[in-house]
Amino acid sequence: MVKKITPNNAIMSLGEKIRACRKQEKLTMQVLANRAGLSVGFISQVERNLTVPSLSSLTAIAGVLGHPMSHFVDQPLNVEEATRFGKRLSFRVGEGPLSYERISTSFEGSSLRSVIIHEPPGHRAEPISHDGEELFFVLRGEVTVELEGKRTVLKAGDTLHFDSSRQHSTWNHTNKAVSILWCGTMDVFGEEAINPIHRELNIAN
Repeated sequence: MVKKITPNNAIMSLGEKIRACRKQEKLTMQVLANRAGLSVGFISQVERNLTVPSLSSLTAIAGVLGHPMSHFVDQPLNVEEATRFGKRLSFRVGEGPLSYERISTSFEGSSLRSVIIHEPPGHRAEPISHDGEELFFVLRGEVTVELEGKRTVLKAGDTLHFDSSRQHSTWNHTNKAVSILWCGTMDVFGEEAINPIHRELNIAN
């Protein structure tokens, strides 16, 4: 059985899609926020299109709602083993300020995902916590990473590896763009099997 959100799904905004899915699942914003490791205020802003979630936050939201990432965002899937500088396709979440370049491929048994994140000056990411682990490697610029209240400034060449269950966020505190190599175990490409309860939703939109 195919579960449809609305006949106009293709032209809905990201916030509208999330709200429609949440209501269809009969979840309050508080429950969605708790399960996704985000704040209810942030969920409210996303649904009203006042802010756009990061790739990891959208992954957490999509997981709770039981929908594939492809329902919410178009992104490169199954890239080649080797990617080339200047030739990778970049993508965004909705009209968000961040752009991403996928650099990891997928194969049976793989658990590592990786993207290059480009953050504009002054951008602050929403605090989030989720299962898994991740590593930041700053390629260009500087960024402040807040990990459970502790702030660390990373400059080009610096790294940070941590347990993702610890609440974390980033802030480009400078007036220049920053580029970060992100590696983690969170399925930001939506390629793992979805919860069996929602398996019928894992279809092309």
